[in-house]
Amino acid sequence: MRRFFAVLATALAATALTSSPARALDNGLARTPPMGWNTWNTFECNIDETLVKQTADLMVSSGMRDRGYTYVNLDDCWMTRSRDGNGNLVADPAKFPSGLKALGDYIHARGLKFGIYESAGTETCQHYPGSLGHEQADATLFASWGVDYLKYDNCGSSGSDTQQDYIRRYSAMRDALKATGRPIVYSICEWGNYAPATWAPDVGNLWRTTGDITNTWSSVDAIYHQNVGLASAAKPGAWNDPDMLEVGDGMDFQEDRAHFTLWAAMAAPLIAGADLRSAGVATFSTYLNPDVIAVDQDPLGKQATRIATGGGLDVLTKPLQNGDVAVVLLNENSTTRTVSTTAAAAGLPAASSYRLTNLWSKELTTSSGTISANVPSHSTVSYRVTPGTGSSIGTAHPIQGASSSRCIDVNGGSTTPGTKVDIWDCDGGGNQSWTFTSAGELKAGGLCLDASAGGTSAGTKLIAWTCHGGANQKFKLNPDGSITGTQSGLCVDVTGGDKPAGNVNGTPLELWGCNDDANQNWLLKSR
Repeated sequence: MRRFFAVLATALAATALTSSPARALDNGLARTPPMGWNTWNTFECNIDETLVKQTADLMVSSGMRDRGYTYVNLDDCWMTRSRDGNGNLVADPAKFPSGLKALGDYIHARGLKFGIYESAGTETCQHYPGSLGHEQADATLFASWGVDYLKYDNCGSSGSDTQQDYIRRYSAMRDALKATGRPIVYSICEWGNYAPATWAPDVGNLWRTTGDITNTWSSVDAIYHQNVGLASAAKPGAWNDPDMLEVGDGMDFQEDRAHFTLWAAMAAPLIAGADLRSAGVATFSTYLNPDVIAVDQDPLGKQATRIATGGGLDVLTKPLQNGDVAVVLLNENSTTRTVSTTAAAAGLPAASSYRLTNLWSKELTTSSGTISANVPSHSTVSYRVTPGTGSSIGTAHPIQGASSSRCIDVNGGSTTPGTKVDIWDCDGGGNQSWTFTSAGELKAGGLCLDASAGGTSAGTKLIAWTCHGGANQKFKLNPDGSITGTQSGLCVDVTGGDKPAGNVNGTPLELWGCNDDANQNWLLKSR
């Protein structure tokens, strides 16, 4: 009989949960997807106070903070293996000798926010104490340390948990955080179990839709497919979370950019997972792109939807608050492919012409309605599209390289034909002011970019020469950010720029086989 009543009580509790929706979170936080950095992807348990402080400082000096990356988040392994005599969690004194209150103060003093990790079970994924049954005490402790963000994992729970068990465990911490009175963004890390997009918006500010990401294209691509169909659940204050960014953690340049572009289009949190202290210029050129960040952070709060798919070619569209539409052309194949759509299919109003702003190369083009590009393998081309016209032809720009952050430069500002063309710190000088002409030339200071002696082989040096209309002076900026010579079909390349040492001031430019690397990637820089 006792067993009967226990089963009956459990059934009644489950029925009550099923018939009564969870009390909505509505904490006013994360009105756009959170941005920041987390310790786990690169360091796992090898974390300490020095690492976190160095990264916080770098987020300021690199410009990441000013682009919106504000959260500095500890993941698992920050605590001791047991609670203290009062039942409180204890920061590992060997890793964090100053304590987490002091660490939070250090982070806050730099205009950043402090995030921490716990789990909704009896232990964390690395077998440290979990918060189950300690929710209010732990939330109060976090608030006393100045915590601004909680990532709440799913380890240490029963393997037979139901959806209602998930809702109960995660709602307990939601309510505990609210009771502290401190604004703390609540990130639910339940691995996509039990269709969180159907219940988690009432519980957390963001919820994991998938298992853990790894630094491979196959992982990024698989997670994209799991997350892309969940757009209806996303809104300001509540976001699908396809896990952290692996940009700068081992994939190639195009894969990193595609990963970043897809996460931004899907209104995903942009939480870096790389060791930023060793990240190269190309990695920061991806993390810091203001136009792609603006798509992610658009206040309308819409997640992109997929409007076309097939053969490893997808098209995503995302409406933006000002009426523009972001369009992403994705190629999942192992070779370059053409991906196309139309302005009408993308949801734009009927118009005689449309202005396309390439979010990576910054090139402006006008279309009568077709949106199409040759997209490299495992990459994207993305546009901001609006009715109207626009063209980069005839407009002077510095041209900045992704591998160096330096500009294409006529060496020494010389006006002598035959002067080498190299890269140099961008300084706004006339010898760095380049114009693509309607004739297909690339001009600066009255001279044209020229393949020396009309060469068409890899390794041909690029020089500035008197404009004469020859085929060796015709160049094209492509949608993928490469610049190709019309005569040779080869790409404008920073000589040896696939290595950090090859990106110093004065490094010459040459023609080379197109390879989609960062030292062949360019953007039209605003002055």
